[in-house]
Amino acid sequence: MKILIIEDDPKIRTYVGKALKEAGHVVDLAEDGESGLHLCMNEKYDVLIVDRMLPKLDGLSLIKTLRGSGNLTGVLILSALGDVDDRVAGLRSGGDDYLVKPFAFVELLARVEALGKRSSSLPLAQSTLLRAGDLEMDLLARKVRRNGKIIELQAREFRLLEYLVKFKGQLVTRTMLLEGVWDYHFDPQTSVIDVHISRLRKKLGDTGNTLIKTVRGAGYIIDESV
Repeated sequence: MKILIIEDDPKIRTYVGKALKEAGHVVDLAEDGESGLHLCMNEKYDVLIVDRMLPKLDGLSLIKTLRGSGNLTGVLILSALGDVDDRVAGLRSGGDDYLVKPFAFVELLARVEALGKRSSSLPLAQSTLLRAGDLEMDLLARKVRRNGKIIELQAREFRLLEYLVKFKGQLVTRTMLLEGVWDYHFDPQTSVIDVHISRLRKKLGDTGNTLIKTVRGAGYIIDESV
């Protein structure tokens, strides 16, 4: 994989970069948010490792800018801030995973590889536009329209809908959603998927559940005939 590390601590940046190269990956390094964002906008990466507290442009602002531009590269946030509220803020900014400093490299490597697998498991889009019936998603502008009407979605809702639409006409299991949208490799035993699906249906006006159909005990299917 090709990985970009955006980290202002030279010891961490050098150590992680060297270790990832030894593990067989191609690695680029950036020491501040501005240079990291420039690389992200001009190079293609499989995974980004982003420190939260960065000079010139902080990590969460960097991630929000990327997501706003349609960049969906998997992001692992590194931070010394480990409270629940800090982790939630990181994930809500568009991060896919969150690792608290200090960390074991073997765990970082496992998380990076999991993000890479998730990204590579998604079907390749032929363009930045996805369609399913009267629904249209513009991945570059981060816009969703149904019957020509713009639908405002939060970042996680957008990712959930994108995942479903990319597999339109196919069963998307709960496990696929947990791994592909939340990067959970275990069942959190919560109603997180049900809650987000319910909100998504409401925003899309899918009152009869005809666009996003539930397959009881299995998952969901996007019906593109709607």
